[in-house]
Amino acid sequence: MQVDLPTLQRFFASAPFVADLGIEPTAAGDGRVSSELALQPRHFQHTGQVHAGVMVTLADHSMGAAAQTLAADGFFVVTAELSTRLLRAATGERLLCEARVIKPGRQISFTEADVWCLRDGERVHVLRASATMALVPRDRL
Repeated sequence: MQVDLPTLQRFFASAPFVADLGIEPTAAGDGRVSSELALQPRHFQHTGQVHAGVMVTLADHSMGAAAQTLAADGFFVVTAELSTRLLRAATGERLLCEARVIKPGRQISFTEADVWCLRDGERVHVLRASATMALVPRDRL
């Protein structure tokens, strides 16, 4: 996949759940993707903190996109294994994610991501994730 920002924006927009949440890519490079989400009331739990599923989705899709930037033509990246650590509650205005490929491969790639919550101008580290991404020929999906 070409890693320019317009291509990445189309990639994010093509995933209905991700687009519905409002997740947007902000930067791309070989094996790296940055993304963000402007928080809305629908993203929060009844406790006033961001729902963990929102943060995990941000990290997962960003890690998949990072792996996709290194995938061979004709292959899609799908999550095979996902692990998250919720470091603290997220309360604020925006989530920021930085995802990267740790080790690319022809059949699987290893990725990591960090998510921060922007609260009153301060970045608070709220989640760390890792995932194994499988590369699957497009004609097998």
